[in-house]
Amino acid sequence: MSGTRLIVGLGNPGPEYEKTRHNAGFWLVDELCWQFKGNWRTEGKFHGDVARIQIEGQDVWLLKPMTYMNLSGQAVLALAHFYKILPDEILVVHDELDLAPGVARFKQGGGHGGHNGLKDIAARLGSPAFWRLRLGIGHPGDKKEVANFVLKKPRAEEQQALDEAILASLRELPRAIAGKMAEAMKALHTEAK
Repeated sequence: MSGTRLIVGLGNPGPEYEKTRHNAGFWLVDELCWQFKGNWRTEGKFHGDVARIQIEGQDVWLLKPMTYMNLSGQAVLALAHFYKILPDEILVVHDELDLAPGVARFKQGGGHGGHNGLKDIAARLGSPAFWRLRLGIGHPGDKKEVANFVLKKPRAEEQQALDEAILASLRELPRAIAGKMAEAMKALHTEAK
């Protein structure tokens, strides 16, 4: 596969959402930006906050859409189109109800599983072939509770598990960026939980 040129962290803008489960994607790209000494700047034409970092000598764009989750694809399409970035060169980092807190998984393509951010990105790109980094947040147990659940803060032990999953993911991102996704997946998916 080609390498990763764009990493998108999904979340909702504003202080009221900052610490909610739905913002797990923002948390990871913020940490990545900090680790690689990037600087966020607001870019109106890309509908979000953008940073450029270098990992293993390769330029990588970071993006936090500021459109709210349901319109995330607007920002992704704008930046990808401008820089001619293909769907399989995009990694979208998002919260995942179907994985327990502390579990992180890479995946390429597939459905959106009810995640409105993924749904909008696939629709606007015209392809679901982008990569995903799924950060487990657990499930409330009742489908009717999901909307409320994702917009609440994780419990302390869940937050600790999420933080550990983010750090484990960050250790594997250089491989993913270099196009060695199979190696990154194997290492992340077999890491002791």
